[in-house]
Amino acid sequence: MKKLLLVCTFLIGISAVSFAQGGQRRGGGTPEQRLTMLKTAIAPLTLTDDQVAKLTVVYTASSKSMDSLRTAAGDDRSAMREKMMPMMTATNTKVNAILTPEQAAAYKKYTDEMRAKMQQGGN
Repeated sequence: MKKLLLVCTFLIGISAVSFAQGGQRRGGGTPEQRLTMLKTAIAPLTLTDDQVAKLTVVYTASSKSMDSLRTAAGDDRSAMREKMMPMMTATNTKVNAILTPEQAAAYKKYTDEMRAKMQQGGN
């Protein structure tokens, strides 16, 4: 019985460490994760196949440019933030252009709620 308890404790510890190491990066993560987040944000409304294809292109391009910016900036977070803000604004403009007015309104409401939540400490 002690061995079983020890093995279970060990497995729980290993899984906790592995989840801690693979945390999601800020900015939404991969293009697939960002698309999933968008689908969640506009939950009662659905995206068409054409919208999904266009959004995937937008999010993939955004992800590549932000990754290159992170690499170039290194540890200088303030310079990185200055350069990322216009990129994030441009990405949001492109996303809103693809969405219908109803979808865009639901997405804006969701992003405003998330922004407020992050300003309160992420809880």
